[in-house]
Amino acid sequence: MRPRFAAISLAFAFFLAGATGASAGLNGYPSSMAATGDSITRAFNTGFVPFTDAPWNSWSTGALRPSTHYRRILAANPEIFGRNYNNARSGARVADLERQAGITVLQGVEYVTILIGANDACASSEAAMTPVAEFRAQFERAMTTLSAGLPAARILVVSIPDPYRLWLILHDDPRAVLAWRLTGFCRSMLERPTSTAPVDETRRQRVRQRVVDFNGQLNQVCAFYVQCRFDGNAVFDYPFRTEHVSTSDYFHPSLAGQRTLAEVTWAAGYEFSAG
Repeated sequence: MRPRFAAISLAFAFFLAGATGASAGLNGYPSSMAATGDSITRAFNTGFVPFTDAPWNSWSTGALRPSTHYRRILAANPEIFGRNYNNARSGARVADLERQAGITVLQGVEYVTILIGANDACASSEAAMTPVAEFRAQFERAMTTLSAGLPAARILVVSIPDPYRLWLILHDDPRAVLAWRLTGFCRSMLERPTSTAPVDETRRQRVRQRVVDFNGQLNQVCAFYVQCRFDGNAVFDYPFRTEHVSTSDYFHPSLAGQRTLAEVTWAAGYEFSAG
C-alpha cells in the first residue's frame, strides 16, 4: 500500500472508531470530565498565593464557581461529583498535550476540554514560536491518543485567546508595562509594549497571525473526529476587557476572566441536555 493511501486509511479508521464507539455516549450529561491545557486552565494567579496555580477556580473543572463546566454539569448530574480532573500544566505547549491525553485516557472520563497553544505563540521571542506544521502534528498525536483511548468521550477544543487584544487594552497602563517587563511573559507580543514603531506593530501582527493559524489547525484536526467540537473561535473573538486580566501579572485571566471563559466556552460547547 502506498504511504499516502495508508495514512488516509489510518485516519479513516480512527474516524470510524470514534463514530461507532461514541454513538452511545454522545448524549446526556457526562459523569466524569478532565481538563487539559496550560496555566489558563490551571487558573494561575487567581488564588490567595500569587504566582501559583489555583485549579479550583478553573473555568473548566473548577469546583468553587457556579459558572464552570464542572459545576454546571454537577447541577444536572450528581454522578460527576469528585470526578473532575485537571490535567493541565502551567507553561505547557502543545507538545505536552499528548502526555496529558495519556493521563486523561487512564482516568476514563466522558468529557474532555482542551485549551492549549498560548505558550506556543507567547514565546520568549518571535523566532521561538512553534511552527504551524509542528503545532498541527503535535495536536494530531494528542487527538489520536484521546480518540483511540476514549472513543465515547466528547471533546471540546477551545480557541486560543487573541494576545493582541491583551496588548491593545493594557499597553497604556504603566502597571501592566512594568509587570510585563518584570515577568517576561509573551515577549513575542509584549516586548517594547509602548512602541508605536512600524517594526513593532508588524511583529505584533505576525504573532497574532500565528495564533490565527494555530486556531485554524485546531479546527481542522477536530473536524476529523465525530466526538470533537471546536468553539468556532468564540474565545479568540471575545472582546476581553481589563477586568478580565489578573492585576498580579497583567497576563493571566482574573477570577472575572475565568468566569467569562466558562460562560463563553459553555455557550459554544455541547448541549448536554439534548438526546
